Amino acid sequence: MNRHLRNAVVAATAITAGLLMTACQNGSDDNAAGKSGKGSTSVAEKASDSKGSTGSKGSHGAQGSQGSTNSKGVSGSFTDGKVTYLAPGKYIVSVPGKEDQQFLVADDTEVYGAGTVCGEAGAKVDAPCTLDQLEAATKKDAVSADVKMKNGIATLVTERRAAQQDTGSDSKGVNGTWFGNVSYLAPGKYTVSDMKGVEQQFFIAEDTEIRGYDDICDAVNTGAGGEGGTECTEAELEAAAKKGFSAEVVISNGIATSIRDDH
Repeated sequence: MNRHLRNAVVAATAITAGLLMTACQNGSDDNAAGKSGKGSTSVAEKASDSKGSTGSKGSHGAQGSQGSTNSKGVSGSFTDGKVTYLAPGKYIVSVPGKEDQQFLVADDTEVYGAGTVCGEAGAKVDAPCTLDQLEAATKKDAVSADVKMKNGIATLVTERRAAQQDTGSDSKGVNGTWFGNVSYLAPGKYTVSDMKGVEQQFFIAEDTEIRGYDDICDAVNTGAGGEGGTECTEAELEAAAKKGFSAEVVISNGIATSIRDDH
């Protein structure tokens, strides 16, 4: 009887131990699976967030880069044009023989006037103007001016003098003929120095006759004696004057009527 009871107790103990071990193992597996699942979800969420963040940043960067690449404003000089107001900070310059060109102004845009934008008509020196003065003048009417721009933004707007200067009886411009070295001062403004080194400023107008004999521009089809020279453009005159050349300059009321390089 005692032996049977001991065997029964031992068997019951063994069964209980086995059940406990199985329960522990199942609990460990469940915990492990739960931990692994949570960890996987966290990693996936982080990967998704990282990918989304990168994609968003990349898209924004691409748009910015594309915008920068496409923003190629016009650069160059527009001489003897008519400047008209379009909107705050936005203008258009119309040059004969060319398409109208829109441009913007910036805080560092230089503006010089000769009586219409600002300053006094007939003054020997261009007056520095404000952007507000440029806007006010061009709102009233188109202003004759030279415009230099870079990437669609004007770096220099210079009012032309031809229409405003020396039209009345009180005009006091210089008259005479000078032989000497011609130098560039500003758009439409030059100086000629005689043999004694005395300089005389002068301006050019639409009807200024510019003739070249290889200094201002190349002489072609000049005939046997080369007397006719070649009709040169204002741009060619400006480029040559920036280097300096010798010429005969005939001035009337401060404006050159003819410029012929020394041949």
